Amino acid sequence: MSNSSWRSWPKRLALMWVLAVGLLLAHNGYLWLVKGVVPDTDILALLPVEQRDPVLQQAFTHMVDAAQQRLIVLVGADDWEHARSAADAYNAVLAKHPALLQSGMQLSEQNQQDWLAPSQQMRLSLLTPGQQTALHEQPSKYWSDAALQQLYSPFSGPKLGAWQDDPFGLFSGWVQARAQETPVRPRDGYLFVEDKGRPYIVLLMTLRQPAFSMATQRAILPLLEQAGAAARQAVPTVELISAGVVLHAGAGSAQASREMSTIGIGSLLGIILLMWLTFRSLRPIGLIMLSIGVGCLAAFSLCWLIFGQVHLLTLVFGASLIGVAQDYGIYFLCSRVAADGELDSWQLLRRLMPGLMLTLAAAVIGYVGLALTPFPGLRQMALFSVIGLLFAWLTVIFWFPALLSASTLNSSSFAAWVGRTRRHWPLLKWNRGTLLAALLFGVFALTGISRLTVNDDIRSLQTPPKALLADQIKLGKLLDAPTPVQFYLVRGASAEQVLQREEVLKQKLEPLVASHIISGYQAMSNWTPSIRMQEANRNLATKALLSAGGPLKALAAQLGEDDSWIKQMRERALGSAASANGGHALTPEAFLLTAASEPSRHLWLGKVDSQQGSVYASIVALRGVNNYANLPILKQAGEHLDGVQWVDKVSEISSVLGHYRQYMGWVLLGAYAAIYLLLFSRYRSAAWRVLTPPAVASIATLALLGVIGQPLQLFHVLALMLILGLGVDYGIFLQEQSMQRDRFAWLTVGLSAASALLSFGLLALSGTPPLHAFGFTMLIGIAVVWLIAPCFSQDYPGKEKE
Repeated sequence: MSNSSWRSWPKRLALMWVLAVGLLLAHNGYLWLVKGVVPDTDILALLPVEQRDPVLQQAFTHMVDAAQQRLIVLVGADDWEHARSAADAYNAVLAKHPALLQSGMQLSEQNQQDWLAPSQQMRLSLLTPGQQTALHEQPSKYWSDAALQQLYSPFSGPKLGAWQDDPFGLFSGWVQARAQETPVRPRDGYLFVEDKGRPYIVLLMTLRQPAFSMATQRAILPLLEQAGAAARQAVPTVELISAGVVLHAGAGSAQASREMSTIGIGSLLGIILLMWLTFRSLRPIGLIMLSIGVGCLAAFSLCWLIFGQVHLLTLVFGASLIGVAQDYGIYFLCSRVAADGELDSWQLLRRLMPGLMLTLAAAVIGYVGLALTPFPGLRQMALFSVIGLLFAWLTVIFWFPALLSASTLNSSSFAAWVGRTRRHWPLLKWNRGTLLAALLFGVFALTGISRLTVNDDIRSLQTPPKALLADQIKLGKLLDAPTPVQFYLVRGASAEQVLQREEVLKQKLEPLVASHIISGYQAMSNWTPSIRMQEANRNLATKALLSAGGPLKALAAQLGEDDSWIKQMRERALGSAASANGGHALTPEAFLLTAASEPSRHLWLGKVDSQQGSVYASIVALRGVNNYANLPILKQAGEHLDGVQWVDKVSEISSVLGHYRQYMGWVLLGAYAAIYLLLFSRYRSAAWRVLTPPAVASIATLALLGVIGQPLQLFHVLALMLILGLGVDYGIFLQEQSMQRDRFAWLTVGLSAASALLSFGLLALSGTPPLHAFGFTMLIGIAVVWLIAPCFSQDYPGKEKE
């Protein structure tokens, strides 16, 4: 090949890379702007496929979706009139924005009766456990006296229809039991709850837009402020208690915006200033951002094409690890400044290729280890990071030599000063000072790591504002609402089998209610018992109340009625509770078509496709789960029951995070071993000098976490992975320096470490626990690597270039 054709190849490669980047840019534009892609946020999508349960997924989604879009506001005042005035003022503001919020229905006496109509037709088939016991145990006189009390006493409880329809009060008692599932009651068209004589009107609203949409948050939060101001203007002493996912999401977005404007802008300005002091030009920072940007575009596009979806955690993890890519650009830039002016940039690249290829290979080895784990989430993260690093590296290879020449960058006095500081670091030698330092470090490491604890609890990753948390706690106590993250999932081959299994489970839960471990439970079988139970209830009530010589005859004698009245009452009762065999039993499907089912619809999943075929499923929700120490008792209550599974999503997601942390720990150790073998192929006996600084820094960071009492989490381990990637780069640069007897690598290490501290270390100031954990680990680890890496070099540069 002629010399002219050889020189034309770099230009051709640069042009080909322009075309490739253009295609990536177009594809990303299509995905984000045209297709409107949204990253996947389902934590279960990160689990191995064989461990994922579609029925369980649907059950959790069923519970969470309704809660996610629900917004609840309690309007409290000293008396009912003030509470209603404040609620009217609050509602008046919201009513002007029906496209944002759907308000709960206004209640009336008529629609309350309509709610009860389907159940009232089956009233003899609906009994509470207490009524069943009483029908078995109480004598005839007990029931005839109860019927007379229902007839004559004005304080015998609510009347639901004519006395003749429910003379013994069974249906009224059943309705009262259903009402006990919530302390909320209707009044004057509103729902309300009372606490120590203070009324709180319950405003239930449903968002018409996704709660996690920033556009929704920007529209809803100011609207709620206006509504609250209107309520306070109407009643200055009003108490407003709000709860909803959109409020927490809005608070998180506001915190993220504040941190981006302080930490993000501060780190960016710091990096720009650092680059300006070093190169007296803004072009280097632009080139480095360009290489990282190309890496991100390529990683997202290719991962989307391969997986059909990109998880949000992949973006967080991958985007941070691509920060390693800045080392490639900084290495070339510093080399260009330190190199002879007569040396062509392409010739310089050929000289740097061994080191550049080694840094890329070392990073890829670490991420390939992630791809070997059984977690699809980790495999996606690994591929995202490898693609990002590869494309950023190729951008440096193809474009930097074409865009930078000897005259493009000028060395500054700051760069020269940084280069000279290298001489102040001592070289590691076997002497008393080294042994003493190693001994002190060993004591510190053993002490700290022995105190290190682990905390994978997902709740530790959340820090909602205190006011929102206080409102959430108070609202939960007032409404006694079931938790959406702990419940029982009941499955069966048919709807009837599911209901029967619910009824067996409820027998286990009754003692827990009596012992106040839970305050109650919600189940579809509370409203629509199994057909077997409905038949048993009807037969029991018929035998105990309507049989010859039973309470009905005694009641007729006391009222002075004859046998025709007895016959009429008996036929009236039996006709309203048609035999289940006649096809008139109350079923979940029929109940769900009624207005009364609205608060309970989230409990019935119906027919669901599973890995074993179609099954029927339902949810039994629990109220009053406030003491997490009782969760093992609740789990035990569902054990050994056919078709019953205890679901604790908090523990499950925490378990996922724990598995990820453990796998990442093993992958980290495997990456150290593989990278050492790679380094040994080039540096032989000096390979340990490259790998020891990040290892020492990681151990020091873990020990410090133990000393200060900060539990180890997944995000600490993710940061340790990045410390390995960056620390190996620093060691390679310094080792290449020793081999080439030049000092430019120390400038590279200084710029890279300072940029990493500004980019990632400042995250330690974040109020978001995961970002704080990640940033704190990076801050300590990178600082330690930067501090000790020169000590592990073989010697100083032989010649200093000013």
